[in-house]
Amino acid sequence: MLVGNRVLVARAEEMGRGQAERLMPLLEEVLAEGGVTWRDLARIGVGIGPGNFTGIRISVAAARGLALALDIPAIGVSTFDAIRAGGGLGTPVVPAPNGMVHVATPALVAVESVTDPLWPPAPALLAQAIARIAQDAPKDSPPPAPLYLRPADAAPARDAPPVILDDA
Repeated sequence: MLVGNRVLVARAEEMGRGQAERLMPLLEEVLAEGGVTWRDLARIGVGIGPGNFTGIRISVAAARGLALALDIPAIGVSTFDAIRAGGGLGTPVVPAPNGMVHVATPALVAVESVTDPLWPPAPALLAQAIARIAQDAPKDSPPPAPLYLRPADAAPARDAPPVILDDA
């Protein structure tokens, strides 16, 4: 959480599951630790990915809902932009499974093919970079949307859906 250029609170938790259940209590804890309430917020910055598919969907939906309820802007920031904000030289990369990385072209490539990888900072520092970028973004920025670099791999159900209403 930023006030001006000062970080009031920075928190990161590793979660394999339970992001949806943990997000709002975590935000409440951060607000309390910072000594502010929801109404004190001027804008919300949210990472839009690439990253964990479910986590990105949850965070973007929460940011958009909170922004609507609080009548403040929600600003989406890509992981690539947050990495670049660190000022390092190189190609921003986001880890992917099986020795692969996401690059901003967008593409999924083998990690060995990137000669100058610039990795994301630690999660709390990544959140701070997202907050700083969001703080400086125009208030009329478009609503955040997940940055998907590949289509979802979910498949429709193979079974016929159950009959809900019988017209007979």
